Amino acid sequence: MKTTYFSALELVAAAELIKHGELAAFPTETVYGLGADALNAIAVQKIFEAKGRPADNPLIVHVADVSQLALVARSIPVIAEKLMARFWPGPLTVVLPKRQEVSSFVTAGLDTVAVRFPSHPIAIELIRLAGTPLAAPSANRSGSPSATTWQAVADDLDGRIAGIIKGEPTSFGLESTVVDATCDPPRVLRPGGVTFEELKEVCDAIQPFSSGLFDQHTEGVNSPGLKYKHYQPRAKVVVFAAGSLESELQRAFDRLNQVHYIGVNLPANPLRFGSVMACCDVDEYATKLFDTFRKADTAGAKWVYCEAVAEVGIGVALMDRLRRASQ
Repeated sequence: MKTTYFSALELVAAAELIKHGELAAFPTETVYGLGADALNAIAVQKIFEAKGRPADNPLIVHVADVSQLALVARSIPVIAEKLMARFWPGPLTVVLPKRQEVSSFVTAGLDTVAVRFPSHPIAIELIRLAGTPLAAPSANRSGSPSATTWQAVADDLDGRIAGIIKGEPTSFGLESTVVDATCDPPRVLRPGGVTFEELKEVCDAIQPFSSGLFDQHTEGVNSPGLKYKHYQPRAKVVVFAAGSLESELQRAFDRLNQVHYIGVNLPANPLRFGSVMACCDVDEYATKLFDTFRKADTAGAKWVYCEAVAEVGIGVALMDRLRRASQ
């Protein structure tokens, strides 16, 4: 398949691909998404084929307006309305009871559907022009680091999908927070761009994310990113506690320039490393993580050493991604 590349000014042409049952990758504020008409079962199947994604891993449906919820959700619980009013458009996905018209391929056979209203102007306009909600997981091969640039999408999916929109690098760098609003109290299924502290301002009873490892999720799950290995580069990811880097590096018994580094503190003797990404804060760390993984693979790194951070705010989501990447 020949992949067509579109600029941000060519969204009408990209939307035509969606209307004709094809796939188009597009930027959101979190990571790049791989979009298909959520109401077209054949188109949705192409997502799983292009990514090599297991069929029992549900997709997130993206809408361009709250009114489009009526096309995919059977009802909207009161708490979901409150969360949407506060955090939409933005990096929050809400799990809702699904309409029968939504393909079981989207929901992995479950009776719930995960829905998000992204804040990125290109994403919103593409959905609007396509005239349909878009089922859109991250635009990368299944299991690999999510794509935060269009070049990363091309590395994984060129020749496997019909179109890629060449937008700017994403601003959050981690996927959306997922909240199950079908249970009482609601619970966080996946940490992401909206923090638990922010969610509690709207719903004090909301249950926090449980940081169980992927292999503990053996039954059907109504959020992506829970059941399988995710976010893994080819290089081995090592997560170390602040201050323990020197002892950890004893495990890297080959040349240290095959070790790449990312964290919020500059390591001692940084010239020993093949690459050093010293971030100014945890927010930048989250934004740069997946891109650092991909650059390490391009450089032929054997290890990526990642500094652990406190699990507060966006640190919860960051540590979740690091744990899954280091499995």
